[in-house]
Amino acid sequence: MRVVFGLLTLVTSVLPPVVAQVPENVNDMMRRIFASADFAPQRFGPARWIETGTAYTTVEKSAAIPDASDIVRYETATGARSVYISARQLVPSGASEALDFDDYTWSADGNLLLLFTNTQRVWRQNTRGDYWVLDRKTGALKKLGGPNAPPSSLMYARFSPAGDRVAYVRRGNVYVERLSDGAITALTSDADSLHVNGMTDWVYEEEFDLRDAFRWSPDGSKIAYWRFDMTGLGTYFLVNDTDSLYPKITPIQYPKVGTRNSAVRAGVVSADGGPTTWLQVPDDPRENYLPRMEWAGPNELILQRINRLQNTDRVMLADAATGATRTVLTERDTAWVDVVDEIQWLAKGTEFLWTSERDGWRHVYRVSRDGKRATNITPGAFDVVDIAAVDEPGQWLYYVASPDNATQRYLYRTRLDGRQPAVRVSPATAAGTHSYRISPDARWAFHTYSHFDSPSVIELVQLPSHRVVRSLVDNGKQRAAVAPLITRPGEFFRVAVSDGVSLDGWMIKPANFDSTRGYPLLMYVYGEPAGQTAVDAWSGGATLWYHLIADQGYVVATVDNRGTPSPRGRAWRKVVYGAIGVLSSRDQADAVRALIGSHRYLDPTRVAIWGWSGGGSSTLQAMFRYPDVYQVGMSVAPVPDERLYDTIYQERYMGLLDGPADSARYQRASPINQAEGLKGRLLIVHGSGDDNVHYQGTERLMNRLVALDKPFDFMAYPNRSHCICEGRGTTLHIYSLLTRYLMEHLPAGPRSR
Repeated sequence: MRVVFGLLTLVTSVLPPVVAQVPENVNDMMRRIFASADFAPQRFGPARWIETGTAYTTVEKSAAIPDASDIVRYETATGARSVYISARQLVPSGASEALDFDDYTWSADGNLLLLFTNTQRVWRQNTRGDYWVLDRKTGALKKLGGPNAPPSSLMYARFSPAGDRVAYVRRGNVYVERLSDGAITALTSDADSLHVNGMTDWVYEEEFDLRDAFRWSPDGSKIAYWRFDMTGLGTYFLVNDTDSLYPKITPIQYPKVGTRNSAVRAGVVSADGGPTTWLQVPDDPRENYLPRMEWAGPNELILQRINRLQNTDRVMLADAATGATRTVLTERDTAWVDVVDEIQWLAKGTEFLWTSERDGWRHVYRVSRDGKRATNITPGAFDVVDIAAVDEPGQWLYYVASPDNATQRYLYRTRLDGRQPAVRVSPATAAGTHSYRISPDARWAFHTYSHFDSPSVIELVQLPSHRVVRSLVDNGKQRAAVAPLITRPGEFFRVAVSDGVSLDGWMIKPANFDSTRGYPLLMYVYGEPAGQTAVDAWSGGATLWYHLIADQGYVVATVDNRGTPSPRGRAWRKVVYGAIGVLSSRDQADAVRALIGSHRYLDPTRVAIWGWSGGGSSTLQAMFRYPDVYQVGMSVAPVPDERLYDTIYQERYMGLLDGPADSARYQRASPINQAEGLKGRLLIVHGSGDDNVHYQGTERLMNRLVALDKPFDFMAYPNRSHCICEGRGTTLHIYSLLTRYLMEHLPAGPRSR
């Protein structure tokens, strides 16, 4: 239900708008986009490389058992197909149906298959479920966890390097199960509601993308694991009013800005059980983070220790036997440092690859094990987006970058010594976004390619020639289905704003566009360090919705302001430090003014903005700070007060909340404190079960707007999380709401200038 604050509207003498009806053909198309499979893509996978890349496996529908799946093997070079694991082999003893699995993993020798089934969502992802192991040689299929494990109670199961055991987490403790006889050894036993091992707290999972918090040693004799002590953390309560007679309360240990963090430490324990050797990581574990830890050989670990301010990352080597640590590399930044994922070892463990922005661009460095020597092997005025693969036998580094266009992504390769210029591997004729999953031997890759108006294609390619070996997913059916909606191609542009800066963006015009007339403008925004919107890639239903909106008589556009993760250099990304929402909203407003000034077909009296999450916050900033630019705003799941968000994300970009100057900085940056500027029509939408961006913030904002006598519209989605996607019809409903609100309050169609 939509709550309209009619009394406030009357008090401020705002005349009701002329209500525009959403055309029935638009409603029909919305149902097709958001509540049908009419535009669904063809799926591929999950695919796994085996035997270093000479073959791969994928999941396909079984011809023998309805609604079941086979795991199929393909020879990479020839495409020869064979059913590797049939659905019949996945029928447990005494059952009549094959296991319905979400994911699978092979043991190192390829003889054992680990299946993840019966999964349940834990916060954002399905990370709890049942695990089964199939022995290809004997055909034995066994469920892990023993007879006492409740259904869907295991997490993060992993084979040992030798494949003879599996480690997993259950109820916050780490276990190892021997596959030969099912013997289970508890490596930890002290978990409770505030202490967990081998898994993480809410904020580490959300902001450091750390979930499976244990690591097998290379020889399989030990396990290193994280332990979280959440004692003293503030508790946020989610209230579910809809599923029972009385409310159900779910507590979350959630550290908000300026409050206490978990005490996190790491230890090493024998895989056979016994005492834990705790790593001697210096300084207060509540005022420092431990976001990454990997084995660096059989007896040492490499870990990253980041201070709470997140401007210093100390890379340490730890002795697994004694727990002693030593710092080998320190990365500093006057703004913030980013966690480095998947450190790659070279030269028999004497060197490793490290990414850094120390020269103003994100590059890959080859660092000696003691940290005394670091060589930039990808020099130049561009950013490395990701490391795609390391081919040490051939001495090549494959990475993703886009030196000439920040909206696109391409594969490059360079020598591991950095002594030769990099070479683009992605074809020059295919502008857009390319991603790769490269085989262990670096000879082959699953290549996914799309551009703004065209769905993805997936191919098997040979490297480094990029020769297409075979098409894996053509998506021709989807492409034909969406073609009638792509009446005009999206147009990419750059627009100049203040400080001599230009912003990347895209624009979609109506099918019957007439440049001599004036059109309303809908801006889509994210605007924070976690997301980039001006990307030359297919975005599925979102792309179709924007084209549908445009064809009703709107120009739809987006721009990436400074502070977004666009690959345009360190200064671009980090200029917003300490002022999230301030500079970004100015860039956005300047871009709108510049577009209107240079495109006479844009009507300055009809400008709307919308966004979700960080984009919801940016929408509030726009409506409150620049009310003369925007007439309508639609803010979904925003953070009105930055002090209410979590420590890791918000303090990373805003600094700590230690004193009056810090409080003033947060107050200045939070949109709730600019709410007196609201003049236009504002819709606020939030899910009451949002564990990420709390509904609490939106309620506080509503109180503030009421106190200021500001009219606004509001829609709550009961018990929905941050995606507002749970429950039948929810996705269709929210996009229908946004469409209706836009058309009611920002009339569509061209006008004479």
